[in-house]
Amino acid sequence: MNPLLIILVVFIFIIFFASFFLVKQQTAAIIERFGRFSSIRQSGLQLKIPLVDKVAGRVSLKIQQLDVIIETKTLDDVFVKLKVSVQYMVIREKVYDAFYKLDYPHEQITSFVFDVVRAEVPKMKLDDVFVKKDDIAIAVKRELKEYMSDYGFDIIKTLVTDIDPDAQVKAAMNRINAADREKTAAQFEGDAQRILIVERAKAEAESKRLQGQGIADQRREIARGLEESVEVLNKVGINSQEASALIVVTQHYDTLQSIGQETNSNLILLPNSPQAGSQMLNDMVASFTASNQIGEAMKNAKPKKLKE
Repeated sequence: MNPLLIILVVFIFIIFFASFFLVKQQTAAIIERFGRFSSIRQSGLQLKIPLVDKVAGRVSLKIQQLDVIIETKTLDDVFVKLKVSVQYMVIREKVYDAFYKLDYPHEQITSFVFDVVRAEVPKMKLDDVFVKKDDIAIAVKRELKEYMSDYGFDIIKTLVTDIDPDAQVKAAMNRINAADREKTAAQFEGDAQRILIVERAKAEAESKRLQGQGIADQRREIARGLEESVEVLNKVGINSQEASALIVVTQHYDTLQSIGQETNSNLILLPNSPQAGSQMLNDMVASFTASNQIGEAMKNAKPKKLKE
């Protein structure tokens, strides 16, 4: 076979296969003809003129993310590092602008993020930076969207994903937080102790009230029993004074009997001689007699005063 024919066939095959190229999904290909922009091709199998047209570049239409770390100073002179994540994409209708107007979009976006953050953060105190991080992100997005749209880029979202103060500042903040929590815990413990003391005092007061009521009821029943005993003794010819003395002496010996039944009792009752009971009875009778005489004398003395 003629070698020239073989070369010609190979050349034709190369030219044929060079006429076709693939563009991936969510990608746009820029076609230049003799170094000049010709067309934009979307995803799929595309055709170009070999040796005349060439694929100058490909532009991704996917959402991309750029993380920018900025160190700046707050209003209260605290240095802090912020990590700002910018999510952006190329506008499908502005692929030409995105490819030809801007060489390094990452550097442009980074510069704007630095400019906006270093303009906003120095107006805030450190605590406000944490609270108002969404405001910082909104300010960054507003500035970027307005500027980058002229170059074919759309800013989808900006996020302040990390705020990292100096290590000493973080340690101080942790100490402040710990001290505040300890103060709160101490207040709660104090409130709990106060409630416990109040409730204990209420319970003790209620116990004393019930105890006093019980003692009063006991004494009332004892008095009723004594009254009945005196009435019984009066019926057999014993007067009230002797009956009262007899009841007291009887209770005295009942007490001695109860003490004697206790094996481990340490109670000492004084006086406790054999003559103590009779002496007590005599003393009580004498005291009752004296009290009656004094009562009679006072009754007699009142009419005389009234007459005068």
